[in-house]
Amino acid sequence: MLTHNAFSPGIVSGRLQAQDYEENFADLHDPLDDHEALVAADRCYFCHDAPCITACPTDIDIPLFIRQIATGTPEAAAETILSQNILGGMCARVCPTETLCEEVCVREVAEGKPVLIGQLQRYATDTLMAKDVHPFKRGAPTGKRVAVVGAGPAGLSCAHRLAMRGSDVVLFDGREKPGGLNEYGIAAYKTVGGFAQAEVDWLLKIGGITVETGKRLGRDLTLEALREEYDAVFLGVGLGGVNALGLADEDKDGIADAVDFIAELRQASDLSSLPVGRDVVVIGGGMTAVDAAVQSKLLGALNVSLVYRRGRDRMNASVYEQDLAASKGVRIITNATPVAIHGNGAVREVEFEYTDDDLKPTGERFRLPADQLFKAIGQTLEGDDLPKLDGRKIAVTGAGRTSVEGVWAGGDCAAGGDDLTVTAVAEGRDAAEDIHASLVS
Repeated sequence: MLTHNAFSPGIVSGRLQAQDYEENFADLHDPLDDHEALVAADRCYFCHDAPCITACPTDIDIPLFIRQIATGTPEAAAETILSQNILGGMCARVCPTETLCEEVCVREVAEGKPVLIGQLQRYATDTLMAKDVHPFKRGAPTGKRVAVVGAGPAGLSCAHRLAMRGSDVVLFDGREKPGGLNEYGIAAYKTVGGFAQAEVDWLLKIGGITVETGKRLGRDLTLEALREEYDAVFLGVGLGGVNALGLADEDKDGIADAVDFIAELRQASDLSSLPVGRDVVVIGGGMTAVDAAVQSKLLGALNVSLVYRRGRDRMNASVYEQDLAASKGVRIITNATPVAIHGNGAVREVEFEYTDDDLKPTGERFRLPADQLFKAIGQTLEGDDLPKLDGRKIAVTGAGRTSVEGVWAGGDCAAGGDDLTVTAVAEGRDAAEDIHASLVS
């Protein structure tokens, strides 16, 4: 029986009927069937000098894998994809293809309708994974042992490529499960059916990788000890800290970090048990902000507002993601900066001031009712036991070499990246190749 509904005040669970949760958090895109995949693949021009390859951070030979689908060999297409991007299944689901490969697709430029590269990639990788086949073999043993700290996209990619090259790898992660942001930080409707863990299990079939969870750098591990025990170390520790708003009363009840909300939702076995506010405000303009806002709406919040300090063209979330949020009923307010939090013990209103594109205050203010406020204004690197930093991230040169001999880094924790899953995969892969070359030279 429905206990609450969208009009119930405060932060409560059970705002929707059971079937509503199931429908709201169903797969964002239905997978292509065999016929749909062939039709979609037939639209590709198989360009010789394909711009989509250049736009892919992992340099997947996109025309080749689409041709392989078109000729009825999706398993071969999957190998083409996975040889460059071992997390190709997840990237097919979460990669912003609309601003990468599909944006430069010749069909998109000419007709405004790109080849469905992301969905075709999912079709190929899902087909292979469904057969429970792992197409890669361990290389000849090198006798080398490498520690990979952080089992997110960068760490998983690095560990797999090192295993392929013959190293023995120990993969550490501070959480209960491996996967990093793929497991804890991505909207539930983008990766349904426990896919993140299924992909990790499939990846580990390469062999030679031991996973140790509940081990965090700076708490359970030290860089010095790792360097003494292992021949090389790769740091893919991500960004564990969350930026604060810098306002008084930021510790009021009802205020939380968006990343924690998303992680809790991803691990929930019963979505109806998750409490959500009637009036939800999300501050930020990136993917985390959009994911938190959309999922608040899908959990039954009546009013959800996403507020960003600059214009929509400056938001890190793609236009596609912004439109998705709007289509789910999220109100997007731009050029507004939070200036005060109001409420007696718990948040009740958030006060904003309009700003111009240079963040100069206009003097015009407004308030939004809020019984729940999510902060999504960026994450920061945590810990002191780290190599030299470049700004707020680990400084790297070449393929992830840090200031410390024998230590590499990649993914969100390393300077120079764009905080995308696909980029983290590329950095982990390339660091692994550099590690291998240095160990056997």
